[in-house]
Amino acid sequence: MCSDKNLNFVIQDYTERIMSEDILSIKAKEALRHIRSWVMRYGRVPSTRELMNEMEYKSPRSAMLLMEELEENGFLKKKPEGGYTLIKDIENDGMTRTVSIPLVGTVTCGVPMLAEQNIEAMIPVSTALVHPGSKYFLLKAKGDSMDIAGIHDGDLLLVRQQPVAENGQYVVALIDDEATVKEFRRTNDVITLLPRSTNTRHQPIIVTHDIQIQGIVMTVIPKINS
Repeated sequence: MCSDKNLNFVIQDYTERIMSEDILSIKAKEALRHIRSWVMRYGRVPSTRELMNEMEYKSPRSAMLLMEELEENGFLKKKPEGGYTLIKDIENDGMTRTVSIPLVGTVTCGVPMLAEQNIEAMIPVSTALVHPGSKYFLLKAKGDSMDIAGIHDGDLLLVRQQPVAENGQYVVALIDDEATVKEFRRTNDVITLLPRSTNTRHQPIIVTHDIQIQGIVMTVIPKINS
Protein backbone atom coordinates (compact mmCIF):
# COMPACT_ATOMS: atom_id res chain seq x y z
CA MET A 1 0.00 0.00 0.00
CA CYS A 2 1.07 3.60 -0.62
CA SER A 3 1.79 5.71 2.44
CA ASP A 4 -0.14 8.97 2.82
CA LYS A 5 3.04 10.85 1.91
CA ASN A 6 3.56 8.86 -1.29
CA LEU A 7 -0.14 9.08 -2.19
CA ASN A 8 -0.08 12.86 -1.75
CA PHE A 9 2.99 13.08 -3.97
CA VAL A 10 1.28 11.01 -6.71
CA ILE A 11 -1.87 13.14 -6.49
CA GLN A 12 0.15 16.38 -6.57
CA ASP A 13 2.25 15.19 -9.52
CA TYR A 14 -0.83 14.08 -11.48
CA THR A 15 -2.66 17.34 -10.67
CA GLU A 16 0.30 19.42 -11.89
CA ARG A 17 0.42 17.46 -15.14
CA ILE A 18 -3.30 17.90 -15.75
CA MET A 19 -3.07 21.63 -15.01
CA SER A 20 -0.20 22.05 -17.48
CA GLU A 21 -2.21 20.15 -20.10
CA ASP A 22 -5.34 22.22 -19.49
CA ILE A 23 -3.61 25.50 -20.30
CA LEU A 24 -2.55 24.26 -23.73
CA SER A 25 -4.60 25.43 -26.67
CA ILE A 26 -6.46 22.84 -28.74
CA LYS A 27 -4.01 23.40 -31.61
CA ALA A 28 -1.01 22.94 -29.29
CA LYS A 29 -2.42 19.61 -28.10
CA GLU A 30 -2.89 18.59 -31.72
CA ALA A 31 0.69 19.63 -32.47
CA LEU A 32 1.91 17.59 -29.51
CA ARG A 33 0.16 14.49 -30.87
CA HIS A 34 1.85 15.02 -34.25
CA ILE A 35 5.21 15.51 -32.54
CA ARG A 36 4.77 12.35 -30.48
CA SER A 37 3.93 10.32 -33.60
CA TRP A 38 6.91 11.81 -35.45
CA VAL A 39 9.25 10.91 -32.59
CA MET A 40 8.00 7.33 -32.56
CA ARG A 41 8.42 7.04 -36.33
CA TYR A 42 11.71 8.84 -36.86
CA GLY A 43 13.37 8.98 -33.45
CA ARG A 44 13.46 12.78 -33.24
CA VAL A 45 11.26 15.85 -32.89
CA PRO A 46 10.16 17.26 -36.27
CA SER A 47 11.50 20.57 -37.52
CA THR A 48 9.16 23.55 -37.76
CA ARG A 49 8.68 22.95 -41.47
CA GLU A 50 8.05 19.23 -40.97
CA LEU A 51 5.40 20.01 -38.34
CA MET A 52 3.92 22.58 -40.72
CA ASN A 53 3.53 19.89 -43.37
CA GLU A 54 2.12 17.37 -40.89
CA MET A 55 -0.55 19.85 -39.77
CA GLU A 56 -1.14 21.03 -43.36
CA TYR A 57 -0.31 24.66 -42.63
CA LYS A 58 0.79 26.99 -45.42
CA SER A 59 3.33 28.89 -43.35
CA PRO A 60 5.98 27.63 -40.88
CA ARG A 61 5.14 30.51 -38.54
CA SER A 62 1.96 28.79 -37.32
CA ALA A 63 3.91 25.64 -36.45
CA MET A 64 6.68 27.72 -34.84
CA LEU A 65 4.17 29.48 -32.55
CA LEU A 66 2.73 26.12 -31.44
CA MET A 67 6.20 24.77 -30.69
CA GLU A 68 6.96 27.90 -28.68
CA GLU A 69 3.73 27.40 -26.72
CA LEU A 70 4.72 23.81 -25.97
CA GLU A 71 8.16 25.01 -24.89
CA GLU A 72 6.71 27.67 -22.58
CA ASN A 73 4.52 25.04 -20.89
CA GLY A 74 7.31 22.51 -20.35
CA PHE A 75 6.56 19.96 -23.08
CA LEU A 76 9.46 20.85 -25.37
CA LYS A 77 12.98 22.03 -24.58
CA LYS A 78 15.16 24.00 -26.97
CA LYS A 79 18.51 22.40 -27.80
CA PRO A 80 21.64 24.59 -27.71
CA GLU A 81 22.43 23.65 -31.32
CA GLY A 82 18.83 24.18 -32.46
CA GLY A 83 15.77 21.97 -32.63
CA TYR A 84 13.79 20.60 -29.71
CA THR A 85 13.70 17.73 -27.26
CA LEU A 86 10.32 16.29 -26.22
CA ILE A 87 10.54 16.22 -22.42
CA LYS A 88 6.93 15.62 -21.43
CA ASP A 89 3.82 14.13 -22.99
CA ILE A 90 0.11 14.37 -22.27
CA GLU A 91 -1.05 11.75 -19.80
CA ASN A 92 -3.98 9.77 -21.20
CA ASP A 93 -4.68 7.73 -18.09
CA GLY A 94 -3.90 8.91 -14.58
CA MET A 95 -4.01 5.31 -13.31
CA THR A 96 -1.22 4.15 -15.64
CA ARG A 97 2.15 4.37 -13.89
CA THR A 98 4.91 5.37 -16.25
CA VAL A 99 8.50 6.51 -16.07
CA SER A 100 10.17 8.79 -18.61
CA ILE A 101 12.95 7.07 -20.57
CA PRO A 102 15.38 9.02 -22.81
CA LEU A 103 15.26 8.28 -26.52
CA VAL A 104 18.80 8.51 -27.90
CA GLY A 105 19.29 9.84 -31.40
CA THR A 106 22.51 10.20 -33.34
CA VAL A 107 25.53 9.51 -31.16
CA THR A 108 27.94 12.43 -31.28
CA CYS A 109 31.61 11.53 -31.71
CA GLY A 110 33.49 11.68 -28.41
CA VAL A 111 30.37 12.58 -26.40
CA PRO A 112 28.78 10.20 -23.86
CA MET A 113 25.84 8.38 -25.37
CA LEU A 114 23.31 9.80 -22.91
CA ALA A 115 24.63 13.36 -23.06
CA GLU A 116 21.88 15.95 -23.36
CA GLN A 117 22.64 16.71 -27.01
CA ASN A 118 22.08 13.05 -27.93
CA ILE A 119 18.63 12.82 -26.30
CA GLU A 120 15.77 13.43 -28.72
CA ALA A 121 12.81 12.87 -26.41
CA MET A 122 11.65 11.58 -23.04
CA ILE A 123 9.16 8.77 -23.71
CA PRO A 124 6.69 7.51 -21.08
CA VAL A 125 7.19 3.77 -20.55
CA SER A 126 5.05 1.55 -18.32
CA THR A 127 6.69 0.71 -15.01
CA ALA A 128 5.75 -2.91 -15.77
CA LEU A 129 8.60 -2.94 -18.32
CA VAL A 130 11.32 -1.53 -16.09
CA HIS A 131 12.81 -2.59 -12.78
CA PRO A 132 13.56 -0.23 -9.87
CA GLY A 133 17.26 0.43 -9.39
CA SER A 134 18.15 0.08 -13.07
CA LYS A 135 18.59 2.82 -15.66
CA TYR A 136 17.22 2.55 -19.19
CA PHE A 137 17.26 4.28 -22.53
CA LEU A 138 15.45 3.85 -25.85
CA LEU A 139 17.21 3.47 -29.18
CA LYS A 140 15.75 3.27 -32.68
CA ALA A 141 16.98 0.22 -34.58
CA LYS A 142 18.49 0.76 -38.02
CA GLY A 143 18.89 -1.75 -40.83
CA ASP A 144 18.19 -5.48 -40.99
CA SER A 145 21.24 -6.97 -39.24
CA MET A 146 19.05 -8.41 -36.44
CA ASP A 147 15.81 -9.25 -38.23
CA ILE A 148 15.98 -12.95 -37.33
CA ALA A 149 16.05 -11.85 -33.68
CA GLY A 150 12.83 -9.90 -34.24
CA ILE A 151 14.55 -6.51 -34.36
CA HIS A 152 13.56 -4.62 -37.50
CA ASP A 153 14.43 -1.27 -39.02
CA GLY A 154 12.56 1.47 -37.16
CA ASP A 155 11.74 -0.57 -34.05
CA LEU A 156 12.35 1.02 -30.66
CA LEU A 157 14.61 -0.91 -28.29
CA LEU A 158 14.27 -0.59 -24.54
CA VAL A 159 17.82 -0.97 -23.25
CA ARG A 160 18.96 -1.51 -19.66
CA GLN A 161 22.19 0.34 -19.04
CA GLN A 162 25.12 -1.84 -17.99
CA PRO A 163 28.76 -2.11 -19.07
CA VAL A 164 28.96 -5.92 -19.22
CA ALA A 165 27.06 -8.70 -20.98
CA GLU A 166 26.75 -12.47 -21.02
CA ASN A 167 27.04 -14.70 -24.05
CA GLY A 168 23.85 -14.78 -26.09
CA GLN A 169 22.50 -11.43 -24.92
CA TYR A 170 21.63 -8.72 -27.44
CA VAL A 171 23.72 -5.68 -26.67
CA VAL A 172 24.03 -2.06 -27.70
CA ALA A 173 27.75 -1.50 -28.21
CA LEU A 174 29.73 1.57 -29.17
CA ILE A 175 32.49 1.02 -31.70
CA ASP A 176 34.29 4.17 -32.84
CA ASP A 177 31.42 6.23 -31.40
CA GLU A 178 28.83 4.43 -33.51
CA ALA A 179 26.11 2.38 -31.83
CA THR A 180 25.43 -1.13 -33.07
CA VAL A 181 23.03 -3.84 -31.89
CA LYS A 182 24.33 -7.39 -32.06
CA GLU A 183 24.45 -10.69 -30.18
CA PHE A 184 27.32 -10.75 -27.68
CA ARG A 185 29.88 -13.55 -27.57
CA ARG A 186 33.13 -13.62 -25.60
CA THR A 187 35.88 -16.24 -25.86
CA ASN A 188 38.78 -15.42 -23.56
CA ASP A 189 39.82 -11.88 -24.54
CA VAL A 190 38.08 -11.88 -27.91
CA ILE A 191 34.60 -10.39 -28.25
CA THR A 192 32.46 -11.23 -31.26
CA LEU A 193 29.34 -9.24 -32.12
CA LEU A 194 27.11 -11.48 -34.18
CA PRO A 195 24.41 -10.33 -36.59
CA ARG A 196 21.21 -12.37 -36.71
CA SER A 197 20.01 -11.58 -40.19
CA THR A 198 18.52 -13.02 -43.33
CA ASN A 199 20.86 -10.66 -45.19
CA THR A 200 24.18 -12.44 -45.68
CA ARG A 201 26.13 -9.23 -46.24
CA HIS A 202 26.13 -8.69 -42.46
CA GLN A 203 29.25 -10.27 -40.99
CA PRO A 204 30.44 -10.76 -37.39
CA ILE A 205 32.46 -7.95 -35.81
CA ILE A 206 35.49 -9.23 -33.92
CA VAL A 207 37.19 -6.95 -31.36
CA THR A 208 39.61 -7.28 -28.46
CA HIS A 209 39.14 -3.82 -26.94
CA ASP A 210 37.90 -0.48 -28.36
CA ILE A 211 34.35 -1.46 -27.49
CA GLN A 212 31.95 -0.08 -24.93
CA ILE A 213 28.90 -2.07 -23.93
CA GLN A 214 26.13 0.46 -23.33
CA GLY A 215 23.40 -1.94 -22.28
CA ILE A 216 21.26 -5.01 -22.88
CA VAL A 217 18.17 -5.02 -25.09
CA MET A 218 15.25 -5.88 -22.82
CA THR A 219 12.19 -5.17 -24.99
CA VAL A 220 11.52 -4.56 -28.67
CA ILE A 221 8.74 -2.06 -29.43
CA PRO A 222 7.59 -2.57 -33.04
CA LYS A 223 7.80 0.33 -35.45
CA ILE A 224 4.77 2.59 -35.55
CA ASN A 225 3.78 3.38 -39.12
CA SER A 226 1.02 5.89 -38.56
